[in-house]
Amino acid sequence: MRRTSLRTELFAGLTTFMTMSYIIFANPAILAGAIPDSANPALLTGGNPSLLAGVTTATCLGAALTTGLMAWLTNYPFALAPGMGLNAMVAFTVCGAMGYEFQIGMAVIFLEGILITILVLLGLRRWVMDALPVSLKHAIGVAIGIFIAFIGLKMGGLVVAGPPSTLVALGRLSSPEALVAVAGLMVTVALMAWRIPGALLIGIAAAALLADVGFGLASMPMGLGDIVARPNFSTVGKFWQGIPAAASLALLPTVFAFLITDFFDTMGTVVGVGQQAGFVDAKGRMPRMDRVLFVDSVGAALGGALGCSSITTYVESASGVAAGGRRGATGYTVAVLFLLAMFLSPLAGAVPKCAVAPALIVVGFLMMQGVARIAWGRLEEGLPAFLTIVLMPLTFSISTGIGWGVLAAVAIPAVRGRWRDIHPVLWFTAAVFAISFSPLVPR
Repeated sequence: MRRTSLRTELFAGLTTFMTMSYIIFANPAILAGAIPDSANPALLTGGNPSLLAGVTTATCLGAALTTGLMAWLTNYPFALAPGMGLNAMVAFTVCGAMGYEFQIGMAVIFLEGILITILVLLGLRRWVMDALPVSLKHAIGVAIGIFIAFIGLKMGGLVVAGPPSTLVALGRLSSPEALVAVAGLMVTVALMAWRIPGALLIGIAAAALLADVGFGLASMPMGLGDIVARPNFSTVGKFWQGIPAAASLALLPTVFAFLITDFFDTMGTVVGVGQQAGFVDAKGRMPRMDRVLFVDSVGAALGGALGCSSITTYVESASGVAAGGRRGATGYTVAVLFLLAMFLSPLAGAVPKCAVAPALIVVGFLMMQGVARIAWGRLEEGLPAFLTIVLMPLTFSISTGIGWGVLAAVAIPAVRGRWRDIHPVLWFTAAVFAISFSPLVPR
């Protein structure tokens, strides 16, 4: 029995929105900040400002549509938005290190969403759930957390390129970017310690204000015309041009990496928040789980179609549950607030990357909690987890980290003669990654 009131649901929705609304600024900063502007070679190292407004609109619209759909189909207080980590993989791996264009990155997301939706509709999610060792599932989340934190440290100027002997080095802490990042981090952590809702968003705002007033790194909007603007739909539908390349052999392992990451991250989030809300029974089952997974899967495909990266269920939904949210009214409230935020895209352009850095660092910290659930004492569980956690940030590639973890998870039981203990899906996934790492696949 979920006893609640409309007033409680509205307040819970506002709390959830405040907690996760940092994505309105973080997602455009990651995508537009890492993807070059092919029309302007001078911006090859400075990102793509022309994408900023489009990604901001797509982020808000995608979050609103999927959160509203979740509320309608499930009557749960779960909110969705573009996932941290997955957006970094698009920007820094697919479009950065691999050199593919924005539309191809979005096509990869779209195909991943279609595949995971088919898995849900066919009832095959349990097969996939049983395929990976439990420790590797936790390791993927931990590794993405470190990856995100590393990106935040880089955006804040706290970690810079070093000499060949060390590769990376500590940035100049007296630089304006580093000072802004450190100050924003201190504010964010203090607000979290005081349990103030929206700590990440307030931290971004405080850092952006310091960047403008203290160092002139940004130009804060002064009038209504500088704050409110028509939504920009320039990224919507761009994925279609990239479908042929995304479906190629070279990118197939990347599509699988997105699928695996998205799938298990969703399961962990939904079960964790569902337990907090009292939706999960003693056997770990939750009513209407298929509908939850369906909406989340559709969100991944929709994120690629809109041009904002994969949309997934947010663990920040727990803040609304803690505020008393138990029904879909909480989600409807979040959806309406994201729709209104579509008209505030100029604010995203006023926030420098160093001001977003503290939020990424803190999100990375929050994702590290799964490291305690890894069975380090068992070689077949601990080593694949270790390889995933180490290689993902060091190679700046989520798919590479997952791939080596999967290969180790197959190789160790195999050399011990326990061939039958390896799930068929895991064999297939390992084969895909082995092919992708071979010199036969063009890069």
